[in-house]
Amino acid sequence: MVNQSSPVGFLLLGFSEYPGLERILFVVVLTSYLLTLVGNTLIILLSVLDPRLHSPMYFFLSNLSFLDLCFTTSCVPQMLVNLWGPKTISFLGCFIQLFIFMSLGTTECILLTVMAFDRYVAVCQPLHYATIIHPRLCWQLAAVAWVLGLAQSIVQTPPTLLLPFCPHRQIDDFLCEVPSLIRLSCGDTTYNEIQLVVSSFFILVVPLSLVLISYGAIARAVLRINSAQAWKRALGTCSSHLMVVTIFYSSVIAVYLQPKNPYAQKRGKFFGLFYAVGTPSLNPLIYTLRSKEVKRAFRRLLGKDGESREN
Repeated sequence: MVNQSSPVGFLLLGFSEYPGLERILFVVVLTSYLLTLVGNTLIILLSVLDPRLHSPMYFFLSNLSFLDLCFTTSCVPQMLVNLWGPKTISFLGCFIQLFIFMSLGTTECILLTVMAFDRYVAVCQPLHYATIIHPRLCWQLAAVAWVLGLAQSIVQTPPTLLLPFCPHRQIDDFLCEVPSLIRLSCGDTTYNEIQLVVSSFFILVVPLSLVLISYGAIARAVLRINSAQAWKRALGTCSSHLMVVTIFYSSVIAVYLQPKNPYAQKRGKFFGLFYAVGTPSLNPLIYTLRSKEVKRAFRRLLGKDGESREN
């Protein structure tokens, strides 16, 4: 058996049994990555340059966009190389990819929860919104999300890569992810599986429960509103974030809480690919298409005043 601490790398199999499919995926992944770079960079620029977007909502959105840029860049270039050519990744490369992936994935879970709280205050406590969600709190909440993500990765990454891996070193996935690396081990993985369940509870179940509680309170508040205009405004405030949360958590749960059978593992690879590539490219598209403020800011950036037409 190859020593678990050996610098020998891994083979990321992906869909190596279907080379034609991998060529198609190469084009899809490259296109999605370019959309991710353009879309998220645009949102960050608009949030920084346009004074009308200097609000807590767009502060958190720019954090999400920056996170998505880092998230995809940590894995997509290597993924493109593996889809088109050799499928190897060094031990150090796998460690870095897993560490960054775990850290940023956890940060996104927490950041989406913070954004749900922001939407709750905006809809349920509109008169106190500026007092509650003040700039200092925004920075503190964002910092907590990033620090907890880093802490989670520090706790989970080393034990995963210290497992005794099977000699073939073939990871049945596109990425170095915890479930795939646990399946690759030829030793006792009880501790790692327990750790995965516990961490999944705290970084998936707990944040998702808080998001659902926030939107439950929002739904109750909206149902008490008699004004159609207020209904429309509340829906516009929350719909984009709710769509992003639904897409993100659906794909993450499919990857990390899948049953142990070959069909679920094949399906998990597709969801893992979508989680790593598709979600970051859809986030800016969802917010841009559904937000009049973002559209107006984009027109102002281009020097075209669309205020009168929008209003």
